Amino acid sequence: MTRALALALLLFWPATATAQSPGWADIMGAADRAWQGGQIADAERLYAAAITKAESFGESDSRLAQSLTALGLLYREQGRYGAAAPLLGRALSVTEKAVPPGDPSLVPALINLGDAWLQQGLASAAEPLFRRAMTISENAAGADDPATAGAMNGLARSYQARARYAEAEPLYRGALRIYEKALGPGSLEVVSPLSNLGGLYREQGRYREAEPLFLRAIAIREARLGPRHGDVGATLGNLGLLYFDEKRYADAEAAYLRALAILDPGPGRESPQVTETLNNLAELYRVQGRYDEAEPLYRRSLAIRERTLGPDHPSVATSLNNLAAFYHVQGRYAEAEPLYRRTLVILEKSVGPAHRNVASALNNLAEVYRAQGRWEDAAPLYPRAIAVAEKALGPDHPALAGLLENYAVVLRRAHRDAEALEMDERARDIRSRHSLENQRR
Repeated sequence: MTRALALALLLFWPATATAQSPGWADIMGAADRAWQGGQIADAERLYAAAITKAESFGESDSRLAQSLTALGLLYREQGRYGAAAPLLGRALSVTEKAVPPGDPSLVPALINLGDAWLQQGLASAAEPLFRRAMTISENAAGADDPATAGAMNGLARSYQARARYAEAEPLYRGALRIYEKALGPGSLEVVSPLSNLGGLYREQGRYREAEPLFLRAIAIREARLGPRHGDVGATLGNLGLLYFDEKRYADAEAAYLRALAILDPGPGRESPQVTETLNNLAELYRVQGRYDEAEPLYRRSLAIRERTLGPDHPSVATSLNNLAAFYHVQGRYAEAEPLYRRTLVILEKSVGPAHRNVASALNNLAEVYRAQGRWEDAAPLYPRAIAVAEKALGPDHPALAGLLENYAVVLRRAHRDAEALEMDERARDIRSRHSLENQRR
């Protein structure tokens, strides 16, 4: 029997043939193979069937947790974060019923759910999960165990998302040290804290410290996976972002083009992975004034995401926003506005109205209104953006300062000078605190 035929039998097994129905392990195996083979719709259907099968074993059975986790991770890989989080949350609940409170099997379940919250921009919800995972792992396996490093890495990411850089850095360094000691300095596990620490330094403007970390991450992946592996291309993209921030545009372009040579299989065969580099290269061309080269890249990135992920995916919203911003900076407001509107609708539906990117979308739409002199349309959007950013990022995040400053401009236009002054002073306080933190490092 061929694999395709076996899969078809599992997919269309008669509901009435209870005695001959496939076992849970058979369904999970078929689902795993479908996922590995890129048959996402089949994998989703099979994992759902595995969940239904496992529910008959009881709410504390590990097979139910495994089934829920598998479908949650499938959704997470597709960027369907809103669908992934409930499944991973239920998987954690099932595991909690099955094992004692300090059991190490809770650690991956906690980390998976923490990652899902982070990917929805909810760092405050992710932080206690990573903290708990770290405590359990330290008590059960030891402070130098790789599982502890995984929790540390996640906790650091939750801090970085809210610009708590001083707290994130030692955790990334600790995770890196653990992986190097336990698994070796050339292990693939080392790449995650290396890249994350490099990204942290990039955000802080510590470019000289960031570059060797990205270069080392690339070297490890090339040695372990081969120079043409997609993960190598993704890390090259991170290096390109660093060079872009440094205004080393020739180096950034070389890194992006090298990444595309790995990630881009040609028209009609692209995966979503290539779209980020296409967008970053378009951004590079935009800041250089190379508009004729930039626009086709923005449009191609958007088209690939719409085709491979569907029109309502959060990554489609990102591409729409980028194309809108491209039109915005050129004064092409009539073209930018509907794209910003569609961005906002998709984000509110796909990741929820409390996501940090919703704050950006509200601000961007308000700014294009302001550029057209539509002050009354712009004014109510800024307080909404500020409220979302405060909840998602915390009251001291530098991104919040920009929102406050933009709102102050609108308030002054409305002769609400006292409120405008309050916004500006708060923005200055945020920027001052982060400037002092950077000076102390």
